[in-house]
Amino acid sequence: QVQLVESGGGLVQAGGSLRLSCAASGRTFSSYVMGWFRQAPGKERELVTSITWNRGTTYYADSVKGRFTISRDNTKNTVYLQMNNLEPEDTAVYYCAARRYGFSSYNYWGQGTQVTVSS
Repeated sequence: QVQLVESGGGLVQAGGSLRLSCAASGRTFSSYVMGWFRQAPGKERELVTSITWNRGTTYYADSVKGRFTISRDNTKNTVYLQMNNLEPEDTAVYYCAARRYGFSSYNYWGQGTQVTVSS
């Protein structure tokens, strides 16, 4: 059974940093793309960043480029999201997700972790 478990959310002041972790288990993810999504109250869920598990190819939404960094540790089966220079607009529930490489839909999701940035 596939499980994605996020951790690391919390409350931080604007300009601060947080690191989210996503521990993946239940299968081999070498042919998967791992993504971080976020959903703010009243807004649609959006893809923030993603990384291919085998080559480490990354994608970033324009809103987080230069501030967020996604990485993965193959030995720990864990994906990280380092968030620097946080802004109040980054406040949202952050979700880790996985999809097969070459497919468009993410079919595995974590439970989400709350990130709140105060001004």
